[in-house]
Amino acid sequence: MGKKRKQQQQHTDNSVTASLPKQEAVTLADQLGGDVLAKLKAAKQDLTAKEQAAEEERQAKLAFERKQREKNKSFEELLNEYGDKGTKY
Repeated sequence: MGKKRKQQQQHTDNSVTASLPKQEAVTLADQLGGDVLAKLKAAKQDLTAKEQAAEEERQAKLAFERKQREKNKSFEELLNEYGDKGTKY
């Protein structure tokens, strides 16, 4: 019995969407209105700008930490890393 109900519900759902022509189909943007849609777009732009700024800050922090680690290496660590590959200058 459960299968028949599910099939009937699916059939009625499909018939409702199929009966509306594409021109009369209501989109979410139409339902929200221009004012709310503009606010959502502004919020999205703000969020992407914040995410980009946070990513840039993270990259700068990683570069600074890398530089500090290189600066604070001991002679032994530098010798192990570079060995006899040094140049005259």
